[in-house]
Amino acid sequence: MDFAKLVDIQVPSVDRPFGLHLWPIFNKAFEYAVGYPADQFKFEQGVTPMSTLKESVAFIATYYVIIFSGREVMKNFAPAQLRTLFQIHNFVLTAISAILLALFIEQLAPTLINNGIFYTICNKDGGWTQPLVVLYYLNYLTKYVELLDTVFLFLKKKPLTFLHCYHHGATAFLCYTQLIGSTAVSWVPITLNLGVHVVMYWYYFQAARGVQVWWKQWITRLQITQFVIDLFAVYFASYTYFTSTYFPNMPTFGSCAGEEFAAFAGCGILSSYLFLFLSFYAATYKRSGKRAARKSISNGTIAIDPKFNDEAVAAIRNGKGAANGGASKTRKA
Repeated sequence: MDFAKLVDIQVPSVDRPFGLHLWPIFNKAFEYAVGYPADQFKFEQGVTPMSTLKESVAFIATYYVIIFSGREVMKNFAPAQLRTLFQIHNFVLTAISAILLALFIEQLAPTLINNGIFYTICNKDGGWTQPLVVLYYLNYLTKYVELLDTVFLFLKKKPLTFLHCYHHGATAFLCYTQLIGSTAVSWVPITLNLGVHVVMYWYYFQAARGVQVWWKQWITRLQITQFVIDLFAVYFASYTYFTSTYFPNMPTFGSCAGEEFAAFAGCGILSSYLFLFLSFYAATYKRSGKRAARKSISNGTIAIDPKFNDEAVAAIRNGKGAANGGASKTRKA
């Protein structure tokens, strides 16, 4: 397979934000992997793999059975040493996230610049094009790969917190609902999430190598910022849809593409993420929240990030928090 013939580098422009045209290369790589080019991909519920509610729920339910039963089994064994596998896992997810993000940017930049943000968020021809659907689907599949994060945790006998376990399962289900709901606004949370994941998985890759990285706290800040922007976008799109559909006399900007169940799922799940991550941040990093942190950790309503080491866990439980540097000594489980 000669990919060199597909390399066409030009001066960066609106249509080619990177200079190099990425889609033809991706199109050929997709064909090499599955037997037909990405241009011919169609998401068909019940035909495309992992496209039904039954498949999605079954996979997520199996995930929870495996991690919680695995945690019990591991009580009788020593923690597994998975440093090399951790490095591979995190590096692969960093690379996948970066590639998908670049492809999204290449597709979205011309639409955003030429047609504006409302068209890209709400118009089906703006935010639900065939190339974007391919990328949405691939991003959806990566959410199942990311479930391995938790498998590594219980194999290394690290705590399985509510935030971590809920977030992983809910994100896979969220991506499913938006994919079958044809929500044009989907690209907003997806691209932001991919950007955060490039930073996050690169951090975990470095931590697995034993490299001390100072900006762990900024990952949580990025995640919180991501959810704030996500909610602004999805609430705006949902408001636009419902007012134009059911309340035409209310102020509205027009119509917005997507299904109602997807709007409810997106607003509900993303709102819960913002609440949980703000609670986690306050419990883990804020000195003024030490008492709340001790109470939350002790009663199990919220636990600290499972990727913190035992020293950091003990420090927060004892009320020392991140002030003594315990939280800076974190690493991937």
